[in-house]
Amino acid sequence: MIPCYQLSKSQMRRFGLAFMLPAALLGAIAIPTHNVQTATAQTPASNRPLTIRSDIQEYDAKTQVITARGNVQMLYPSRQLQATSAQAQYFSKERRIDFSGNVYILQQGGNSMRAEKVSYLIDEGRFVALPQSNRQVESIYMVQETDESGQAGTPAPTTPALKRSN
Repeated sequence: MIPCYQLSKSQMRRFGLAFMLPAALLGAIAIPTHNVQTATAQTPASNRPLTIRSDIQEYDAKTQVITARGNVQMLYPSRQLQATSAQAQYFSKERRIDFSGNVYILQQGGNSMRAEKVSYLIDEGRFVALPQSNRQVESIYMVQETDESGQAGTPAPTTPALKRSN
């Protein structure tokens, strides 16, 4: 064996590659300490990130659809949105996100929505929600009461109790 100080530069490089390559590969394929996958999509118009975290994610390069399953969490700071669901699909060509399974969406300011399925149309900023069978969609909107001058208005009159007709 030749001492390392007698090796040529090319031999030293090959020796370094032979030594460092396995270490780098081992680091690249090391198993993470948790099973959460993260995908970040850049929206073309504003180039702001949309982050989706989940237990499992798949990407179909042909259709450009990301499917996330299990403990899905979406964070979209530029739209001030957070969402959780059992599954989400991001259709990048259509610029749409379909959530399903116990969907909860929260907007900054306190507006929220609960449903079984929700489609979020990114360019329109519109949600289309569907409930589970024999249930309803629930939305909570924070309404700021103001008068014509922009000042806080007087409270609305109380609504009479709903009388059910059977």
